[in-house]
Amino acid sequence: MNIVKRLELVCVFSLCTVLSGFSQGFQTEKNVEINNANRLQKLEGWGTSLCWWAAQVGQWDNKEMNEIVNLITSPDKLNMNIFRYNIGGGDDPSHINGHMVKGKGKRAEMEGFKSSVTAPYNWNADAAQRRVLLTLKKKRKDVIFEAFSNSAPYWMTYSGCSAGNEDALKDNLKPEFYEMFCDYLVDLCKYYKKQFHVNFRTLEPFNESLSNYWYDQGSQEGCHFDARSQMNVIRMLYDKLRASGLRTEISASDETNLSHTLTIQHAYRDAGDIWNKLGQINTHTYSGTDVERAQVHDFSVQARKRLWQSETGPSGGKGLESNLMLIQKMFDDLKIMQPVAWLDWQIMEESGSEWCVMRGNFKTHEFTLVKNFYVRMQITRFFKRGYILMACDAKNILAATSSSGKECVVAVLNNSATEQSQRFHLIGFPSFRHISVWRTSDTEDCKRLSSPVVDNNSIICVAPAYSLTTFVISK
Repeated sequence: MNIVKRLELVCVFSLCTVLSGFSQGFQTEKNVEINNANRLQKLEGWGTSLCWWAAQVGQWDNKEMNEIVNLITSPDKLNMNIFRYNIGGGDDPSHINGHMVKGKGKRAEMEGFKSSVTAPYNWNADAAQRRVLLTLKKKRKDVIFEAFSNSAPYWMTYSGCSAGNEDALKDNLKPEFYEMFCDYLVDLCKYYKKQFHVNFRTLEPFNESLSNYWYDQGSQEGCHFDARSQMNVIRMLYDKLRASGLRTEISASDETNLSHTLTIQHAYRDAGDIWNKLGQINTHTYSGTDVERAQVHDFSVQARKRLWQSETGPSGGKGLESNLMLIQKMFDDLKIMQPVAWLDWQIMEESGSEWCVMRGNFKTHEFTLVKNFYVRMQITRFFKRGYILMACDAKNILAATSSSGKECVVAVLNNSATEQSQRFHLIGFPSFRHISVWRTSDTEDCKRLSSPVVDNNSIICVAPAYSLTTFVISK
């Protein structure tokens, strides 16, 4: 081989090596279409359960409590308008400062309103959670309240404990107390309506009832109900609600995962008379596949019922990575299962940064915001109530439009260790000219960024590692 040929081969090999290195060192830009014609559900809003944090924060002074409520409800903060009030069952007084405190802490000991079959209602109970609820009512004119029960009062149960049966796979509420349990729930809703003008739009009598989590001397209130028992309670509760004069509807059944939700909705459908008695289907998404998400959506369509993702939490990871994993779950829930509301379980915890958006000390009444607060705000602040979500093939992108179509919001998630670049094209929208951008990352907390150029409704997002970026685009 002559020297010229040899040099040519060397040059070609070197060029290929350089190009290979270039392609490995830089992410190829991905193109994503967001079409205004591909509309999904209209959002009712964002929210959280009030137990257990509200029963603690409700004991703080007005300034401290209002500061927290403002952070939760303000349109420029978490912008939440949906709250689930826990109707405590109340445990055996001899258990106080016992198994629940050892398990989930003092906060898990929810107060009940009736101490025996013959005892009168004690409406002074649960003053702290009620105080937070009434403050939320003042802050948000568009507030939606749901009441839910984790367990009936201890004296209605087989075990004599509101944490569950001795066998966690057996019902704990005695059938002879079904009617009194329904009265207990309805009477509270009637009292809150009369005394405080609080309208619970829905009432949920169960919580993760098919699971094996709830057992005697356990860490929190909980009660197993098999499918037949649930349906018997729903039939009774439906009649009592209709007779009460309330407009409150039943929601069910808040199962812990999508597999259990599908099991119970199959049973409801096959019974023939249960779906007609529900106003809403609730599910938790602590676990579930995309196939199950689609099946739950199909059930809600068949039943013609409003669907909520009413409680969830992290599924792994630590710190910001865990927070972003939960955002991916949110995107999957919203785009595949298509609930009209998506709710967190807890707002405040005493430790960690995965199960909360604030870390609080319930003894000293001090709190700090954790990274998850800003991660959540990237979505709940900008994807507003009444906005309509849109289908999008990119798993890491959530998009919505205002009802007028004059504003579009796009959130881009990057939960990887490398920078990613995506160009998204907005199709079927008016020509947008204005854009604002916010980002949360390891070094940014919902930080306003400089605005990129909108080129014929096409925008490039260069997302750093472990980040969530939100674009608000308007005319």
